[in-house]
Amino acid sequence: VQLVESGGGSVQPGGSLRLSCAASGYTISTYCMGWFRQVPGKEREGVASIASDGFRSYADSLKDRFTISKDNAQNTVYLQMNSLKSEDTAMYYCAASAVSYCSSVYRRWYNMRSYSYWGQGTQVTVS
Repeated sequence: VQLVESGGGSVQPGGSLRLSCAASGYTISTYCMGWFRQVPGKEREGVASIASDGFRSYADSLKDRFTISKDNAQNTVYLQMNSLKSEDTAMYYCAASAVSYCSSVYRRWYNMRSYSYWGQGTQVTVS
């Protein structure tokens, strides 16, 4: 399984970016996919997830500006980020689960342990 993120870069506050996560050796339509971000010295935090049936979850503070989507034919997951702020500066990671759902009684989409595979990350800098 390989997850390759792209689309990061530098942008001014108020700008937009769209991150992509291309999967190989893995069928995104079957499993839960997530986006996380991390800044140095802090824990990796959940940004958004999308289940196999398309159900989406977001961090409360981001749901008005970020949108997760997927293209099953392209086997790619996206994160559209609008109205970017300096505090959105982070390394963004794509994650893939081994199950179709993202949350349950025993699983939370924002918990890193819910995911089995990770990409190398793409840097987003807002300044």
